[in-house]
Amino acid sequence: MATGTTPHHFSRFTAARQAPSTRSNRQATLSQPGLLFLALLLLLLAGCSTQKAIVTRDDGPAIDGNNLSIDRILVMSAAKDALGTPYQWGGSTPRGYDCSGLVQMAYGKIGISLPRTSNEQFHALKEIDVARPGDLLFFGSGSRATHVGIYMGDRQMIHAPGSGRTVSVSSLDIRYWRQHYLGAAAPAN
Repeated sequence: MATGTTPHHFSRFTAARQAPSTRSNRQATLSQPGLLFLALLLLLLAGCSTQKAIVTRDDGPAIDGNNLSIDRILVMSAAKDALGTPYQWGGSTPRGYDCSGLVQMAYGKIGISLPRTSNEQFHALKEIDVARPGDLLFFGSGSRATHVGIYMGDRQMIHAPGSGRTVSVSSLDIRYWRQHYLGAAAPAN
């Protein structure tokens, strides 16, 4: 054999012995940036998935109005009177309501004038941390409200849900509402 050459079987053995350490070194080098990327991705996704909780406080049964101001009782009574009214886009009369029209009508009963759309209402009113019966609940995505309802107590809201439906009561524990909740407001005169 010439100097500097190795038999064929020896080179395979050497390569096989070196391959695992080379492979593991290569994997460790590739894994560190991969792990960093994965960690950053998980943090980003965790930030995107955090939902604002719908926090409510019921001072008493909303049905009989215990511990509620007369204004709150009147707002909820006006909304209840609209139950079964057909949804009408842009509607704000007993012939038909959309969500913001229903809210305008109910608050109009106590002399409070609100902007026309749910997004305008959301941006015009001061947000509160805890909703009480008679307060407004806003839903949408980002900073754009696309829906509004009136909190009625017992984790229920009254709202005009959409085309082909009527003003109705809905549970706040439905996943859709939990995922799209933006905040609450308590309009005052």
